[in-house]
Amino acid sequence: MFFSIKELEVKKIPFEVDFRPGEIEFEDHGLRQVGELHSEGVAELLSNTLGEVRVHGNLKVTMEADCDRCLDPALVQLEADFDLFYRPAVEPGASSHHHPEIELDEGEAEMGFYEGAGIELKDVLREEVLLILPMQVICKEDCKGICSQCGKNKNTGLCECDARPGDDRWAALRNLKSGD
Repeated sequence: MFFSIKELEVKKIPFEVDFRPGEIEFEDHGLRQVGELHSEGVAELLSNTLGEVRVHGNLKVTMEADCDRCLDPALVQLEADFDLFYRPAVEPGASSHHHPEIELDEGEAEMGFYEGAGIELKDVLREEVLLILPMQVICKEDCKGICSQCGKNKNTGLCECDARPGDDRWAALRNLKSGD
């Protein structure tokens, strides 16, 4: 779904859409969309601005990523409200040949930018999914991870590496008594 600035000049555009897995590209971020991504909301051109667009609504989707501990697939349920603002990448009437460095103020740092005649909803939703994804994805709270020596998934059983003695370069320090 594309929000045309020309159309937004006339009216707000409500949306309610479902994107099947594969319709929005997440693979380059190590994510896989498992179920439909459902989103609804409104896109509007803000008055008294130079083409600033507000897209607000909510989304709900189940994503899959590799567990950060054991590398097995982990499901992540995402549901969030969003309220995003976009400004044209080039000021209206400005030359597109020369882009001087412009310092952004704090409010602009929270703003996205668009080029051309409008904004693609798929791009907005991809950005929002990446923003709300947890910093660490784990398959289950008690995930034991993988063996640092042989790479075996410790959730499926123990490996022979556990029986080996530890690095004994620190043995002298372990034998010290505190307070001596």
